[in-house]
Amino acid sequence: MEKIVSLSKRRGFVYQSSEVYGGLNGCWDYGPLGVELLRNVENEWWQEMTYREDIEGIDTSILMHPRVWEASGHVENFTDPMVDCKECKARFRADQLEESLCGNPAYKGRKAIKCQGEGKFTEARQFNLMFKTFVGPVEDDGSVVYLRPETAQGIYVNFLNVQSASRQKLPFGIAQIGKAFRNEINTKNFLFRTREFEQMEMQFFVKPGTDVEWFNYWKEERLKWFVNLGLKKEKLQFNQHEPDKLAHYAKDAFDIEYEFPFGWGEIEGIHNRTDYDLTRHEQYSGKSLKFFDEQTRERYIPYIIETSAGASRSFMAFLVDAYAEEEAPTADGGMKVRTVLKFHQRLAPIKAAVFPLVNRDGMPEIAKKITTTLRPHIRVFYDESGAVGRRYRRQDETGTPYCITVDSQTLDDQTVTVRDRDSMQQERISIDKILQYLGDRMDA
Repeated sequence: MEKIVSLSKRRGFVYQSSEVYGGLNGCWDYGPLGVELLRNVENEWWQEMTYREDIEGIDTSILMHPRVWEASGHVENFTDPMVDCKECKARFRADQLEESLCGNPAYKGRKAIKCQGEGKFTEARQFNLMFKTFVGPVEDDGSVVYLRPETAQGIYVNFLNVQSASRQKLPFGIAQIGKAFRNEINTKNFLFRTREFEQMEMQFFVKPGTDVEWFNYWKEERLKWFVNLGLKKEKLQFNQHEPDKLAHYAKDAFDIEYEFPFGWGEIEGIHNRTDYDLTRHEQYSGKSLKFFDEQTRERYIPYIIETSAGASRSFMAFLVDAYAEEEAPTADGGMKVRTVLKFHQRLAPIKAAVFPLVNRDGMPEIAKKITTTLRPHIRVFYDESGAVGRRYRRQDETGTPYCITVDSQTLDDQTVTVRDRDSMQQERISIDKILQYLGDRMDA
């Protein structure tokens, strides 16, 4: 994991937030390559979810009426049991003391539970994970609002707005990508548990009685999406929530888990939320959220099947899964270990790099012209610095699938070599066929 974090900073995927000031725990900045990878993950999800006839898109506000979070149960139930250390004053989750490090510098690196004797912790008390702020110039109880801890509630309160505008009939879904915020006490494992993160959530509204069928459908569809974008199937598993550990709103729940270097961790949840959410919002708002079925003339509150993926966690899973160290031949016939990110072509931040073999004989001009031709269609990188082997290695570390080299033969027949990142095999193609060549492989 340390190698991946180091590469992420060195190559411009992820930086510690506010690093020049010592950083802010649980907050991260996405660099030039990171923002491309994150955008590609989100675009793939968006196309998968909304480029079909039964799902609509939406983008709701981060700040919502505080009654939303009372209705959803977040004000009452979105809590963790916390204890404070009387010695170092650090705060820990009571159920994660074994994993937490003590805040006392004298005990640096030691587990909190082992650092203190009995009686050194306060009694556990519930701590709400929502960030609280104020709307308007007066900071009083009447102006309290929360940064949303999930994007789903904005979908629920707009259920009838979207249904009416889109003229959708059940079953249909509403999808959203957006920021969410949780005041996590113990942030850990790089991007896995953070205070600010991106969610990709889809709420699928169904007629009661058909919920089990749709729950099973979406469970399999969501696993398939990760596999189709390159995650190793053996690194993925379902984890069903035990009945006594289900969330207060859930009838059934499965997590899709990925095996990170630190162990199995959830990257997406599929939940049967029943009619809990719409019923609660109907009660708290006083407005009907029932769906009218024109065929049966029935009015009822739909059940909801939720797919809730963390874009940040998905980003991390794709990054970890792509990372490889393997032996590669060198120019002198030896072998050297290369670091490579084997992203799926559609996720790769840079799709192709273009090199002149040497900086003379018109090769740079041809390479720059190829770059200019490709740039409106794909993310492309031009590099003329250093030996071509080193340039290959730099692109391997950023996950670029294809490297295009202009050499002396190009001057004779207008062909270039295209080197495949994973196999390292090279193929010679005509310059005017480059875009089609790359496009065919991206589509495949």
